[in-house]
Amino acid sequence: MHIQTKFHGELKIQPDQTWNFPKGIPGFEGEKEFALLPIEGNNTFQVLQSTQAPNVAFIVVNPYTLFESYSFDVDEPTIDLLNIQQEQDVFVLGVLSLKHPFETSTINLQAPLIFQTKTKKAKQMILNNSTFSMRHQIGTLTAEKGGN
Repeated sequence: MHIQTKFHGELKIQPDQTWNFPKGIPGFEGEKEFALLPIEGNNTFQVLQSTQAPNVAFIVVNPYTLFESYSFDVDEPTIDLLNIQQEQDVFVLGVLSLKHPFETSTINLQAPLIFQTKTKKAKQMILNNSTFSMRHQIGTLTAEKGGN
């Protein structure tokens, strides 16, 4: 399948690269299918690209790489929607908002993306936890991890 992308132009993708978001993503409810694409030369960040709308793409990262103590419970509606049976069938990504300089970039820790690897379904789950911010600065997270 060929798709037009925001950052890579036209790409041929494999079915195993696509994820179904049954309810879309908040603000993009009409977009139900996304591809998770690598960023060449970068193993940390990826692009979550709509397969239908070239301009709908998000830079995503495993939030635990930046914030080791990040923790939350997946709510029952998400468990049911994604048919989650086992913890090892799930992985989590966070949406980044890139800025210059990079340390001022932010990650949305308040609404993680939950991916179920067996069903290939995903959902952005909104947390009701004031500990986490929608715009948590990457520089702060890097400092927490002991780097700079």
